[in-house]
Amino acid sequence: MAPMVHGLEAEYFGKVKFSFLDADDPNTDVFQKQLGFYYQPEFYFLDANGNLIKKLIGFISEEEFRKLFDENL
Repeated sequence: MAPMVHGLEAEYFGKVKFSFLDADDPNTDVFQKQLGFYYQPEFYFLDANGNLIKKLIGFISEEEFRKLFDENL
């Protein structure tokens, strides 16, 4: 999924901010706990104030990402 997600990141640059959390990095433990992280891959869509819009787990199609982005831009 990484190539697809990075392609969307480039396409939506300036409209959607992408942040990547390394689950194996102990420096991200606080964020993992805040988000309730337990499975890879997980995607969290937050509004500009940091409120959770939607959490998706597992394989997500490019069309699903685009729909979510377009509905919330």
